[in-house]
Amino acid sequence: MAISTMKSLLSRKSNFTNLSSSISRLSSTNVQSQFERLGFIGLGNMGSRMARNLIKAGYNVTVYDVNHKVMKMFSDEGILTKESPSEVAETSDVVITMLPSSNHVMDVYTGPNGLLNGGNMLRPWLFIDSSTIDPQTSRRVSAAVSNCPLKEKKDFSETSLMLDAPVSGGVLAADSGTLTFMVGGLEEAYVAAKPLFHTMGKNTIYCGGAGNGSAAKICNNLAMAVSMLGVSEALALGQSLGISTATLTNIFNSSSARCWSSDTYNPVPGVMDGVPSSRNYDGGFASKLMAKDLNLAAASAKEVGLKCPLTSQAEEIFAELCNEGHEAKDFSCVFRHYYSGMDEH
Repeated sequence: MAISTMKSLLSRKSNFTNLSSSISRLSSTNVQSQFERLGFIGLGNMGSRMARNLIKAGYNVTVYDVNHKVMKMFSDEGILTKESPSEVAETSDVVITMLPSSNHVMDVYTGPNGLLNGGNMLRPWLFIDSSTIDPQTSRRVSAAVSNCPLKEKKDFSETSLMLDAPVSGGVLAADSGTLTFMVGGLEEAYVAAKPLFHTMGKNTIYCGGAGNGSAAKICNNLAMAVSMLGVSEALALGQSLGISTATLTNIFNSSSARCWSSDTYNPVPGVMDGVPSSRNYDGGFASKLMAKDLNLAAASAKEVGLKCPLTSQAEEIFAELCNEGHEAKDFSCVFRHYYSGMDEH
């Protein structure tokens, strides 16, 4: 039994080494031919802009979305559209997805007319999911993808590969092609896909194995939420104690309290120009999206048995904001609508 197990492990190691070596060759030679036809699924505020940047760069892109109005807009511009994810997969070498939730991702990949075509042979050699979802779902989808044989075997793989690659930067960065990608999956596949990432963004960070990109994203947004709550709470308290928020912000930014929420994305109307608080909290990162990401963080913490009291408190606060009708406002509106903070005059 021990000898048999050792042989199996050695065989797996050999296969992985061969795969890594082959993809390393792919990443340095003949890359463009492997990206001859791209598929893009999910044409919302983020996905539509990411897809357009690929199109502007000269990639041959086929798109799909459940919103027929958006599909018609792309079709009217001469972009090929399809009627289902499976139809996109049939004509694509690489498929990128940008979807609202874990359930949407599971449905698009494994549901009826999904990308994986019931586990049958596939054309795409690589799938990239840029949705913000829980790492457990990313790993389940990655495992399902790796079980799908390719219609045309590549030198570097006999099965399809998967990268989870959520983004940071929001709609403005998606539009300008300056997103940051946090990528999980096989490192050699990440290296091979860099031309695509650099077309849609300016920063790419490799985070480790499957699901680690998704884990990095929810941890980043958890820290961002808690930071915004801390800054908002301190600024509201300062107001109540008679200190102007402009003065207190200046103190924060000259001392140990300095952070992104104070010096770049200040939540107090009248303190900083060009941020959501300066335009009635319109635009930016919607409170409902922050609530969703905190829910993902809380669920992941529960799954691994980690105590995360700040996560739970932040989740409750942003859920309350949404329930009170502020779900479409930027998450920094917590200063006004939860802490009852006042504008700076």
